[in-house]
Amino acid sequence: MDAFFKWLTEANDAVNDFIWVRVGLFLLIGTGILVTCCTKFFQITHIGHWLKETIGSVFRRGSSATKKTDKKTISQFQALCTALAATLGTGNIAGVAAAIVIGGPGAVFWMWIAAFFGMMTNFSENVLGIYFRRRNKDGEWSGGAMYYLTDGLGRKKYCKGISRVLAVLFSIFVILASFGIGNMGQINKITLNLESAFFSNVSLGEIAGIPVINIIIGVVLMILAGLIILGGLQRIASFAEKIVPFMAITYVLGAIIVFCVHINTVGDMFAAIFRFAFGIEAVAGGAAGVVISKVVTEGFKRGVFSNEAGLGSSVMVHSSSNVREPVKQGMWGIFEVFMDTIVVCTITAIVVLSSGYIDLETGLAAEGTNDATLVSQAFGNVFGIGGEIFIAVAMLMFAFTTVLGWSHYGSKAVEYLFGPKAIKVYKVIFVLMIISGAVMTSSLAWDISDTFNGFMMVPNLIAVISLFPLVAKITQNYVNRRIKGQKIEPMLSYDPDIQAESKAVLAEEYGETEKETVSV
Repeated sequence: MDAFFKWLTEANDAVNDFIWVRVGLFLLIGTGILVTCCTKFFQITHIGHWLKETIGSVFRRGSSATKKTDKKTISQFQALCTALAATLGTGNIAGVAAAIVIGGPGAVFWMWIAAFFGMMTNFSENVLGIYFRRRNKDGEWSGGAMYYLTDGLGRKKYCKGISRVLAVLFSIFVILASFGIGNMGQINKITLNLESAFFSNVSLGEIAGIPVINIIIGVVLMILAGLIILGGLQRIASFAEKIVPFMAITYVLGAIIVFCVHINTVGDMFAAIFRFAFGIEAVAGGAAGVVISKVVTEGFKRGVFSNEAGLGSSVMVHSSSNVREPVKQGMWGIFEVFMDTIVVCTITAIVVLSSGYIDLETGLAAEGTNDATLVSQAFGNVFGIGGEIFIAVAMLMFAFTTVLGWSHYGSKAVEYLFGPKAIKVYKVIFVLMIISGAVMTSSLAWDISDTFNGFMMVPNLIAVISLFPLVAKITQNYVNRRIKGQKIEPMLSYDPDIQAESKAVLAEEYGETEKETVSV
């Protein structure tokens, strides 16, 4: 049996390396560059507009961004928070620290590059998600890569059969990844952090070789998650709307304090980021070419792992919002990547680089530095034991909300394959699996699910690449109408009935008449 698990581990490592590093990163960044160019660098040329229409709209009285129009939808802000709940996870803390320890300070620069292009990949996914979504038998919106594969790519000549196969494969990969990286992996990280921070000196014995404290933590997390998950998307979104902004702001404020304590290093820190990004000095004394490759790879990997742009995951919750304009929800996708990587991951990088554990002259981590505890140590140096407890709680909240977000992703994949009635069965199994995450000792389940997570991006990006002309057309249509003020027919849905319904809703929202929105 040991030989089998050893073989399985080696086989999975080889597949994971191929799908993520040798193919995935090039495919992800290439797609981001493609859609960035075809939308005329929308994330830069219209930065003021998308900031105003996303986070800016939250503070506008009467804005539709924070209002639910009916019980079957969630608000645009709730959709963002639920998506961030799934993406803001351990990768924003331990993942960034690992990138810097392995790839040096320059990895941060390439993390930014990955996020810059990832903004438009996420934008494109959300545009397609809204444009090709449909209502299920319960009257709720259902959208995601499986739908724009079936109804988008499937409408192209000779693509109907392959599009359905890709949609089914995508859904299967989502379900498998939801149990692993979206559930057991996150719960395992929570358990280990809580045990280290609060119960390191507590021993309650073992049951069948499993520490009782782990079982207790697993049961408590299962009950809490069950109360939220079994209440449906509305309850998940309501919880995320309250907890995600709080945890993000609290973490950022704490990190800023740590940074201010080491403010004298700011010049050296940013100099190191740019110096090592291009291999001017070799990390660990290695050959410059090898170093540059490692720096770029680690930066891209952590950026992609963190914000999930290109995986087709968050579009499943964005498609449930009350928005009618595809581009409007696309802009929330831009802000999602911006918040996740440019803000939260950068804040973590600043904490790590200003902590003194990374030599800014050589790019090397101090001897004995563990990337898993590096951020905790940096906070501990400023706040003492309180800093370590703060990071343990932050990891708890980040990882727990990731579990909630992924439960919805898996639900939508199950719905596509088996119908709405199967969702309840999936949710019960998903909640019960939480205990498994708390007591598991092998990382194999996490590693395998990470591979399935990577498999998700292949069918999703095939759809995005094949449909990018449509994304460009929808985007230009929005720019012409909402920014340039032209009176032309809106592009809101592939379905004529939903198009008419959405057009009427927008006419009322913007105070337009039917005459004003007729194509000219």
